[in-house]
Amino acid sequence: MSVHAPAPAAIPTATGPAIEIAPNDSLFAYLQSASGVVDAERLELDSPALGELRAAGIRLVVPLVAQGELIGALYLGPRLSDQDYSTDDRRLLTTLAAQAAPAIRVAQLVREQAVEIQARERLEQEMRVATLIQQQFLPRELPQLPDWQVAAYYGPARAVGGDFYDFIALPDGRIGIVVGDVTDKGVPAALIMARTQSVLRGEAPRVGSPAAVLERANEILLPEMPARMFVTCLYMVLEPETGKVVYANAGHNLPYVRTAGGVIELRATGMPLGLLPGMDYPEHEAVLAPGESVLLYSDGLVEAHDRAGDMFGFPRLRELMATELPSTELLDHLLDELHGFVGKGWDQEDDITLVALQRTGGFGMTVGEVPAQTASATSVATSAAARPGGRVLLRASLPGEQGNERVAMDQVAAAVAELGIAPDRVERLKTAVSEAAMNAIEYGSQNDPTIPVDIAVDVEGDDLVVRITDRGLSGPIGSAEEPDLEKKLAGDQKPRGWGLFLIKHMVDAMEVTPHGTGQTVALTLHLEGAGDASHPVQG
Repeated sequence: MSVHAPAPAAIPTATGPAIEIAPNDSLFAYLQSASGVVDAERLELDSPALGELRAAGIRLVVPLVAQGELIGALYLGPRLSDQDYSTDDRRLLTTLAAQAAPAIRVAQLVREQAVEIQARERLEQEMRVATLIQQQFLPRELPQLPDWQVAAYYGPARAVGGDFYDFIALPDGRIGIVVGDVTDKGVPAALIMARTQSVLRGEAPRVGSPAAVLERANEILLPEMPARMFVTCLYMVLEPETGKVVYANAGHNLPYVRTAGGVIELRATGMPLGLLPGMDYPEHEAVLAPGESVLLYSDGLVEAHDRAGDMFGFPRLRELMATELPSTELLDHLLDELHGFVGKGWDQEDDITLVALQRTGGFGMTVGEVPAQTASATSVATSAAARPGGRVLLRASLPGEQGNERVAMDQVAAAVAELGIAPDRVERLKTAVSEAAMNAIEYGSQNDPTIPVDIAVDVEGDDLVVRITDRGLSGPIGSAEEPDLEKKLAGDQKPRGWGLFLIKHMVDAMEVTPHGTGQTVALTLHLEGAGDASHPVQG
């Protein structure tokens, strides 16, 4: 007698003749619908398995059926006494099969579950290893570049992919910027990602040229690349002092640049790394002017889908890139828009990698110096000395960090002391200067002491004008909205807004003039007569 426990694809025997009954064999369907013991010698079927059973001397086949599914069979050869199987024998076998089939099915399910658990544990372990590899190779800190703001984001999907970004220190103060994506997921992709970064880090300082670096990386990675796997990569070299970027592309998404005239692409083409030998990667150049930003990204952002199956897409990203925000806020804005697009409960399909750089640039000033401004800002703060009746009282540049609003206030108060302005009006001016400088530090400099706030105090005819200029990391400061406490508590007005309203009511006139991504807040106090600044503050 043989006990037969089939796999899903076929019915093998555990002992006795190794005879499998294929699912497409006519005997399989017959046994699945049989009501009891089947006599193999009397059965008439066109069945290869039946022929094998007869050749092996099998007399009876007892189907094991659980919930209508054939899960096995008992094979019985001739009795040792050479007598035929009796009716009682057949009835006993039928009863035995009815009791054994459910137990065997339970055992099969337990075994299948154990195999699934082991497979899941192996997969989870693989994901942990892949995640660890990626985390170890991502930069631990961002480069600190004067007159530049750098931001980066990496968001892994559940099934770890091969996204990566890197910053590579190069000779002469230049920096290499890398964003890449390895096809496939899991440990193989993570290992290729790590290998690619190692190659780029080793070759970039030695070779220099982006095109040559990618060509060299392609030749090194080609013999090591697993089948059906490759790496897309964009490599860019930045000269921080000039804003010049030189870049080459190995099949990666094109970077977007926000300029004063709109959003443009840095076009460059080339085959992904590790596909074909002897590839050339054309090299291109561009210059980022002060206030301009560049975004490098992987396809996890643009290829995200909402519940309706619509894709986030390149046009949407390009439109969002036009928003005048500093690098850190730009990335937050993109992710907020992505989460709003995909909705709650989103199952992230792929890694998301974002790298943004903004050239804050601008000019540095010390007390007594005339500012050497950029062309876009020159019209905003033209020297009062060049105007009829104009006189320069102060030129200062303060680090953009919290607390320097008091320094700005004190310097302005000292500069206007000779004008004999009434003490109460000086106090109002100091309050306005402090609030305006605080806004410039918080929003324009993002509390970064390397990004200054500029102060200019001039007498222009019968007016005293104080100009506070920031580098605009958060975009235009906007207009002053009449605050309403009830509306703010109800959420109908933004919680902020009192500062700008206060400034407006502390001086005789306030004007906000944008220039590039920054702005200048001009505070005017009339020198003859009390002017509008004498009325009390309301609200």
